[in-house]
Amino acid sequence: QVRLVESGGGLVRAGESLRLSCKASDTMFGIKTMGWYRQAPGKQRELVAAVTNRGDTNYADSVKGRYTISKPDAKNTVYLQMSDLKPEDTAVYYCNLGDLLGGTYWGQGTQVTVSS
Repeated sequence: QVRLVESGGGLVRAGESLRLSCKASDTMFGIKTMGWYRQAPGKQRELVAAVTNRGDTNYADSVKGRYTISKPDAKNTVYLQMSDLKPEDTAVYYCNLGDLLGGTYWGQGTQVTVSS
């Protein structure tokens, strides 16, 4: 069972920055993708950003140009640098890992709150 441990959430003001981290325990089958989703109250969970094992990235339109996802080679850790945060970015952010056999795993979530 893969375990994902997130950190870095918190309360910030609009325009400020935060960096989220997610460290995965060793996987049996290798990592295909790692990414971040978020869920705001009353809304569905949505993809924020993801990175593949080849380094390809994908971002939600709402965060393009403000968020950067990175995953240093040979580390089971993914980072999400969030800049110019807005109140609408407020949500619980969940780390996600997809392995090479199609398994998917979730972290426990970390709260990000942006005040106006």
